[in-house]
Amino acid sequence: MRIRRTLGLILAAATLAGTGAVGVVSAQAASSPTITREECTAAGGQVKSIPYGGDTCTLPDGTSQRIG
Repeated sequence: MRIRRTLGLILAAATLAGTGAVGVVSAQAASSPTITREECTAAGGQVKSIPYGGDTCTLPDGTSQRIG
């Protein structure tokens, strides 16, 4: 029981300090669109249209960005 309480305190402290891995990923996912169709194709990416989701650019390194 004591170990479980200690782990809970460690996780709570890490979350309050902002070191949670989920927070970092969520912050990246919530960033505003930074690429246009022209920039996408110039970088070698492919523009894909997602129904009800807008357009996205898939770059050669495997990352995706929303097109603004």
